[in-house]
Amino acid sequence: MLTRPTEAAYRLDLSGSQARAMNGESPMRALTRGFFSVVILSCAVVLQAGAPAKARVLIITGDDVSPAHDWLSCSSATRDVLGESGRFDVDVVGGAEVLANEANLKNVDVIYLMLYNARTPTLSDKGKDNLLAFVKGGKGLVVTHLSSASFKEWPEFRALCGRVWVMGTSGHGPRGVFRTVVVDKASPITAGINDFQQDDELYARLQGDAPIRVLLQADSDWSKQTEPLAFTLDYGRGRVFHHTFGHDAKALSTPEVQKLIVQGTTWAAGR
Repeated sequence: MLTRPTEAAYRLDLSGSQARAMNGESPMRALTRGFFSVVILSCAVVLQAGAPAKARVLIITGDDVSPAHDWLSCSSATRDVLGESGRFDVDVVGGAEVLANEANLKNVDVIYLMLYNARTPTLSDKGKDNLLAFVKGGKGLVVTHLSSASFKEWPEFRALCGRVWVMGTSGHGPRGVFRTVVVDKASPITAGINDFQQDDELYARLQGDAPIRVLLQADSDWSKQTEPLAFTLDYGRGRVFHHTFGHDAKALSTPEVQKLIVQGTTWAAGR
């Protein structure tokens, strides 16, 4: 199970496969001390003979604006949504620097980014190179909520995300219920999803000019514009799925959002 910050955390030994307990130290404390706390959450299931292999998803979390965004509960909720779909094996790690070692990505199909590096270091040059090579080489990336604001010194991250949150330019009104409209019903990501009411932050004025395929949108009272809330783009031979939902675990409990997460991650995995 995903532990709360007050319980024992786990750090991944990146030279092997065994996680070791760090008793008495919370994930946030470990992160702020320069270590990357890691919770290994393997949704291991014995595959039946002839059953297709599950896509392997690596959720990267461990930092965000606090206390507004509880990264621990949001990553736990997302892990559960993906795992319970039966389509994925899911690992959750704390800290983007897991990307610096390409061996950690060898068997991964999708990187699921749920981190905004508010207090932790930015991604190293090696980590940046590995992330770009991972997606360009034909793998998948999922970008969520405020994670597009990460690594602000890195111009290519904007192209990779399609649209990014820029501090002082992007924004949202008070958290509340708004109507989310499905604008692309032909995409496999929106299959079976109709317009719905979402209780969340409605992100607005994300920046970027890369060609994107908008899946969902909503009218923002804050920006007075119609804003894209979920979209896709190609990057090299890879696939990027970007959605802005997930202020908290409650926002991730909407059935349509959960279906979007599962189907968007499936698409990013090339399945």
